[in-house]
Amino acid sequence: MEFREKIESLIGEFLQEREDLFLIDLRFSASDDITVILDGDQGVTLQDCLDASRAIEFNMDREEHDFSLQVMSAGLSEPLKSERQFRKNLGRELDILLTDDTKVEGELLKMDEKCITLVLRYRKPKDVGKGKVDVVEEKEIPYTDIKKALVAVKF
Repeated sequence: MEFREKIESLIGEFLQEREDLFLIDLRFSASDDITVILDGDQGVTLQDCLDASRAIEFNMDREEHDFSLQVMSAGLSEPLKSERQFRKNLGRELDILLTDDTKVEGELLKMDEKCITLVLRYRKPKDVGKGKVDVVEEKEIPYTDIKKALVAVKF
């Protein structure tokens, strides 16, 4: 079995045992630096990362193939990629960049296999007279229209 296939197989076996976790990204550099990014329905602990690392490390022979391994959780800077990540973040504010390069910010209200629905809250000028009115609307966004989605960080 080829090196990359072996790593993919080992992480796959680990994730079958830990159904609460899922793979976000698996990267290989030209010098065989491996980066595994995990997420979980209830988050990812340090122990989860250690367990995943051990599942790979203990089943590979460094004499046969030298590599470095980094296992981490998907942080706030990692974009949401899977339906499972969107589901985990229901009720949270998202910053979304659409494929037409427009930006949308709103609360993730619901999601399904085709699209997400955001609650948008903003102020717009009154139709008549001066001043602004508060607007609350729901907007459906198909996954195919999302270029990048991040959980909004508010301080």
